[in-house]
Amino acid sequence: MDLRAELLKSIWYAFTALDVEKSGKVSKSQLKVLSHNLYTVLCIPHDPVALEEHFRDDDDGPVSSQGYMPYLNKYILDKVEEGAFVKENFDELCWTLTAKKNYKPDRNGNSVVSHQDAFKLWCLFNFLSEDKYPLVMVPDEVEYLLKKICTAMNVELNSCELDDYLSQEPQGQGGLTVWQFLDMVNSGRFLKGIEQEAISMAVEEVYQEVIEDGYLWKKGQLRRNWSERWFMLKPSVLSYYMSEERKEKKGSIALDKHCCVEVLPDRDGKRCMFCVKTSSRTYEMSASDTRQRQEWTLAIQTAIRLQAEGKKSLHKDLKQKRREQREQREQRKAAKEEETQRLKQLQEEKERKLQELELLKEAQRQAEILLQEEEQRRRQQHEEMQRTLEIQLREAEQARASMQAEMVLKEAEAERQRKRILELEDMQERLQEALQQEVKARQDEEAVRYAQARLLAEEEEKLKQLMKLKDEQEEYIIKTQREKQVLKQEMENKNKCLEEAQKQLEEVRVNRQRVDQDVMAAQRKLRQASTNVKHWNVQMNRLMHPIGPGDKRTNVSGGVFAGYQPLLSRRDSSLK
Repeated sequence: MDLRAELLKSIWYAFTALDVEKSGKVSKSQLKVLSHNLYTVLCIPHDPVALEEHFRDDDDGPVSSQGYMPYLNKYILDKVEEGAFVKENFDELCWTLTAKKNYKPDRNGNSVVSHQDAFKLWCLFNFLSEDKYPLVMVPDEVEYLLKKICTAMNVELNSCELDDYLSQEPQGQGGLTVWQFLDMVNSGRFLKGIEQEAISMAVEEVYQEVIEDGYLWKKGQLRRNWSERWFMLKPSVLSYYMSEERKEKKGSIALDKHCCVEVLPDRDGKRCMFCVKTSSRTYEMSASDTRQRQEWTLAIQTAIRLQAEGKKSLHKDLKQKRREQREQREQRKAAKEEETQRLKQLQEEKERKLQELELLKEAQRQAEILLQEEEQRRRQQHEEMQRTLEIQLREAEQARASMQAEMVLKEAEAERQRKRILELEDMQERLQEALQQEVKARQDEEAVRYAQARLLAEEEEKLKQLMKLKDEQEEYIIKTQREKQVLKQEMENKNKCLEEAQKQLEEVRVNRQRVDQDVMAAQRKLRQASTNVKHWNVQMNRLMHPIGPGDKRTNVSGGVFAGYQPLLSRRDSSLK
């Protein structure tokens, strides 16, 4: 877990504490104050322009965690330098914000841990929690942390009671939240009969062990005097400060694979001494007791080994190993469950197959019985079928003889039908000729009608001219009463024209009479053709009537050409 991930865990608690309505959003004014405080505790130069620009009040509504993350990454986390700030101050800021809202100790003062110890447990929880949100600590890590605290007090943890408690406690996301963990510790269920001071010392010891810092006496290089310094161990460097506030850094010891740690005998009035040898210098230090010296030497040796292996921290490495072991156990458990399920399925499959086998045997016995019955029934059916086929064969012979006789009759009937068809074809040719004559007569009738219409039009035109001349004559008579003598000659000319017109009118009348005679002749021809059609129609009807044995031919007025009679009658009426 790198520095950014550690910082984000604490900031997440601060952000959720500001989310009073639990809507996942925080007001801009609160985020502005939070960002300003983060600038201060992380020792980052303030950027008021970016702060005001990002949180300006030009839009409505609070900001979600996703909306705050770009600013947090760009202007705060990207500028953080490891060792440039006191992480404990940063954690205290976030703890203060979240504890006001979420931490609820006993109001009567009967809490097992103090407020400061609760803060340290909160820091340890963040260190051991899973790297996913919301932050929880799995039961294995809870047991590990409680065992560390109990070991520091020389007390044995009751694992069975812890398992019972964890099974009863509702767990979200597969673990306990920090507030559930603190309530569990404050309940006194696992730390009965232990004074608060002893618990506080144990928590402090575990906190110092995990965080890997504390006071040591260090011997100077020039003045060779002993000074108490606050040491902070990292995988690649051992830094020391004037005090635990870490405001004034006095120096650092670079750790690499060439460094080593040795235990020194007591001298110069100092006890529990050890030294750290580098390629350029040897640093002498003194612990308060043998146990602290052992812990520091072991921690420094582990840091050197982890630095050579390219790893970060002992406790982080142990945490990763525990996580990998949990994952392996879960995988083995899942594999075991899968194997059990598979064996169960195989057992069920085996039982099912045995049942199927019994069913198959029973079905085989039933099939043999049915086969015997079927064989007997098939034999009976075969015998019945044989008798039926013999009867059908005799009936077929009789039917064959009757069919042959019927075929002879059919052939004779077919011969008669062929003759009748030839007669009908001959009759059809005659009808075609009569029809052509009728069509020609109709064409002649149309031509005569056209000539008659033309003559009538000419006669009407002559009448119009005659009436016009008559009107003109009357006008002239009226006009020439006074000029009778002068226009007499002109009158005579008009009379001549009138006489000629009358002659022409007589000629038109004669022509009309002649056309009427032609029309009457065409009508006689049409009546004759109609009579012929009726005659041939009667003949056709007689031929179309099927002839049976003993039937007599009867005169039928209908037939194929019965449809011509209404047409001929209509044409006669039109000619009339």
